[in-house]
Amino acid sequence: MPEVVIVGAGPTGLACGIELKKLGIGAVLIEKGCLTNSLYNYPTNMTFFTTPELLEIGGIPMTSLNEKPNRTEALKYYRRVAEYYQLDIRQYERVLRMDGADGAFTVHSMDRFGKAQTHAAKKIILAMGYYDIPNKLHIPGGDMDKVIHYYREPHPYYGLEVAVIGAKNSAAIAALELFWTGAKVTLIHRGDRISDSVKYWIKPNIENRIKSGEVKAYFQSSVKAVYADSIDIETPQGIVQVKNDFVFAMTGYRPDFEFMAALGITLDEATQKPRTNPETLESEVKGIYLAGVVVAGVHTNEIFIENGRFHGAAIAASIAGAR
Repeated sequence: MPEVVIVGAGPTGLACGIELKKLGIGAVLIEKGCLTNSLYNYPTNMTFFTTPELLEIGGIPMTSLNEKPNRTEALKYYRRVAEYYQLDIRQYERVLRMDGADGAFTVHSMDRFGKAQTHAAKKIILAMGYYDIPNKLHIPGGDMDKVIHYYREPHPYYGLEVAVIGAKNSAAIAALELFWTGAKVTLIHRGDRISDSVKYWIKPNIENRIKSGEVKAYFQSSVKAVYADSIDIETPQGIVQVKNDFVFAMTGYRPDFEFMAALGITLDEATQKPRTNPETLESEVKGIYLAGVVVAGVHTNEIFIENGRFHGAAIAASIAGAR
């Protein structure tokens, strides 16, 4: 029986497993998708904003052909780390619920064959990220298949009318790549301009495409309805109906607050941040620890791989001390 069950096998979950293993504490990582599933679902041609050493875990150096690593290099690196440390990772297994208490938890899950699994553990670490739950539009037609929350690559949309909702990094990059590939792009954003947080080499590019009219933009506007071949946009001048084939809703993502609440973890009403010990990251439910972006509540831009990777050492030290 492993002493610890870690929910999530992203970079933070891997870091937790590594730090526990260094201290001789057995752990099993349960991941509903593939290894580093969120990174796998990033845009195919994505380049990280950070440098390789800031993505490293477990003391294993990360190399990159360029100053900043890309998605493919990151996936290769984390596969190598998982293999080096021989972590026990159960891929394509979804955690359904947990019961028990500190020292005697039972984790109930279902594997990819639909078979129920149970895992007993003394401690639990929730490192499940936030990328799997998109912020929905909640408008008529917002659940249509043509509404996409994960931009991967532009080729399938060549020659089509596409709308991109948002004006941060993911929206700006999607709009540019779609435009470069021959899509007819309309960008809609409730703010009055492209976000100042957009990467410095991307921001002037998208702004110039908008200024030239190559990308049509509606600022201080929002999509009010989605139809099979068009969308309604509420603008300062009134409702505008625009021809449309696909909508990319780059409206962000959120942690699974409902899952944490079901475990008895209470959230701050304003920020949705779970209450944790800032030094150990143990939640108010004794024996359950939180790692990575789930600690940040709705402020998902506060924790990245670069700082979430250090959570593992703090949690492992606390668990070892509790022994």
